[in-house]
Amino acid sequence: MRTRFIARSTIAVVAGALLLAACGSDDADGTSDGAGPDDPEGGASDAETTAVTVGVLPIVDVAPIYLAEDLGYFDEEGLDVTLEQGQGGAALIPAVISGEYEFGFSNFTSQVNAVSQNLPLLSVTPGVFTTGETGNDAAGVVAMPDSGIERAADLEGRTIATNTLANNFVMTVNNAVEEDGGDPDTVEWVEIAWPDMPAAVANGQVDAGVVVEPFVTQAEDAGAEVVLWHWVETDPNFLVAGYFTTDGYAEQNPDVVEAFVRAVDRGREYADENPDEVRRITGTYTELSDDLIERIRLPRYSGAFVLDELQEQADLAEQHGITAGHVDVADMLLNQ
Repeated sequence: MRTRFIARSTIAVVAGALLLAACGSDDADGTSDGAGPDDPEGGASDAETTAVTVGVLPIVDVAPIYLAEDLGYFDEEGLDVTLEQGQGGAALIPAVISGEYEFGFSNFTSQVNAVSQNLPLLSVTPGVFTTGETGNDAAGVVAMPDSGIERAADLEGRTIATNTLANNFVMTVNNAVEEDGGDPDTVEWVEIAWPDMPAAVANGQVDAGVVVEPFVTQAEDAGAEVVLWHWVETDPNFLVAGYFTTDGYAEQNPDVVEAFVRAVDRGREYADENPDEVRRITGTYTELSDDLIERIRLPRYSGAFVLDELQEQADLAEQHGITAGHVDVADMLLNQ
């Protein structure tokens, strides 16, 4: 495996890159000898090595794919994987659409938004779910104890920070506010990078912030409290993010896609069964301290696409103005 660190702009690059041909070049799969993995047992022979590049983020959510490489799961499938680290899923989508990467990782709502814009994106396997446990999830809304914010409805009329505006955080928090009897239209959303958010909440720059780990723990270290577990409130089985490719790449390289999915899925199952290994591998591709890695809450990794739940998520994104229109989720999932 080769891990390279990149810096990308977010939506600014989308306009041109997203409208490129979905398939990329004919040899974008990097397959040696013109073949993909086809071993009867699901693996591949030594002569059939396919090079693929995957866009990921330097967060604990992608620990399973690093574990899959570390444990040799990709090697067993005949895949030579390069992991490219980006700064946000919004930048990884155009990189995959343009053919720069074969696969990418992004929150599911952003994937739905891309499809709503008629982009040829195909979700191939889940990546990370909510734990479904109030008080023990990998993301939450944090506020200071003296803010007067104790529940979702208290966010009405407040200023809330998020890393990007068109994502599942805005959607799920607004939904929670509405379900609790508040008016989500009165919430003022502002963009602040996650690393800066704990301080922004602590010094009163914003009333609250929507953060993921490790920033939840860092915000608590700065004196904040979690006032809303927005994913849990929306759906105890909420799919946060997953891996995707393009329709064209999947059509041209079905064996490679299936091999990739098998390796990632094995990594996800292993991650849930071995949380200590998740913490160990996270220290190899992030700059988090050992102490912080030991204290952060881990998400749930294993699980499958559940069509009706994902359709509800897509419909919720449409309802709250996150997507450009209606999406039939069955059309954007592998093997549906």
